[in-house]
Amino acid sequence: MMQIIAFLILTLLAAVALIQGLCLAVYCVIANYRKKNYSKQLIRLKKTVLFFTVVVIVNAGLIIISQFTAHTPKIVDADGNTPANSIAELKELELNGRKQWISLRGWDQNAPVLLFLAGGPGGTQMAAVRHELAELEKSFVVVNWDQPGSGKSYNAAKTQNITVQNYIQDGYALTEYLKERFTQEKIYLIGESWGSALGVFLVHEYPESYHALIGTGQMVDFVETERMDYAKAMEIAEINSDTALIEKLKANGEPPYYGEDVTWKSAVYINYLNNYMAGNPSIHNPGYNTFRDIGSSEYGLLDKINYLRGIINTFNHVYPQLYDIDLRTDYARLNVPVYFFLGRHDLNAPTVLAEEYEQVLKAPDKGIVWFEHSGHSPWINEREKFVEEVTRCFLGHATRNEEE
Repeated sequence: MMQIIAFLILTLLAAVALIQGLCLAVYCVIANYRKKNYSKQLIRLKKTVLFFTVVVIVNAGLIIISQFTAHTPKIVDADGNTPANSIAELKELELNGRKQWISLRGWDQNAPVLLFLAGGPGGTQMAAVRHELAELEKSFVVVNWDQPGSGKSYNAAKTQNITVQNYIQDGYALTEYLKERFTQEKIYLIGESWGSALGVFLVHEYPESYHALIGTGQMVDFVETERMDYAKAMEIAEINSDTALIEKLKANGEPPYYGEDVTWKSAVYINYLNNYMAGNPSIHNPGYNTFRDIGSSEYGLLDKINYLRGIINTFNHVYPQLYDIDLRTDYARLNVPVYFFLGRHDLNAPTVLAEEYEQVLKAPDKGIVWFEHSGHSPWINEREKFVEEVTRCFLGHATRNEEE
């Protein structure tokens, strides 16, 4: 936080000096060409300098205040009271030398810890999970992590230096912090979209640290997924005679993409499929409330800007690093229970790949839970069922033992 404040102060001073210098330069030019009314021009110049200085100071002040006052709301029950042992915290950590942010929310700090791994790479779902999965906070301490290059952690590392291994290293460091803080030998993982693959990487490398993993919107083979998405978008566009989209897809060519246009080229078919799913009457509660999420209290003004920068810049840099990964061959054995929560109508992450992965996967326990009224985001489309199934998969065995 102090680095951010120092940066803002230096930026403010530099901006003020620049504006004043420019204004004085303009004044000198005017003075050279117009040898009259100097006093009036000087007064106007001073007013202009004062105006821009005030604007810069006010804007910088708003940014600083918004970053300082960012918070996650308190846990409250139906009567508006805060449970005595609850936790609602927004915290900055240093993980392997990279400063990153997490939120911790739960009705009971002694409950099992559940780490939610957001999609992306470059996405932040800190606010979205709080809004959509608040019921999980009654059974778990729910932890959301803004990964390097996303949201509040956008500046954890230079975008061009972020690697997949960074996410694995930092995810493990965060896991160890949570285990120590809450005195637990293991924690639970939920991974969404890209986060579902990151979850697999983590339980593969460090099985002793995790009770179980749930992958939703499960990614399996990244290149094959992109090609299938491209083909599906082309198929729908041809059925709908959407010539504009067909021309864009043909102009971009079939994925995979590289270089500076990965995000924008991928967005052509991904956004088209997302819009198609949003219009599918079989899918309930069709998707993200982006304006609600980005406007949430967890994000200061800089965070809100970085919310978007991560989706564009970090995705563009990191996603091509995933092209050579196929979980069916590279991660066919995991030493923790793994469950796949799949939306029946998911067009973003083709479920046929997740089914194939589940078939070849060797794990202590595994299974697929289908969400008949969901697309790529069952945790949003059918949040009540999602919470029920998470509780059943993660806590069902412990609950049965207690009953016995």
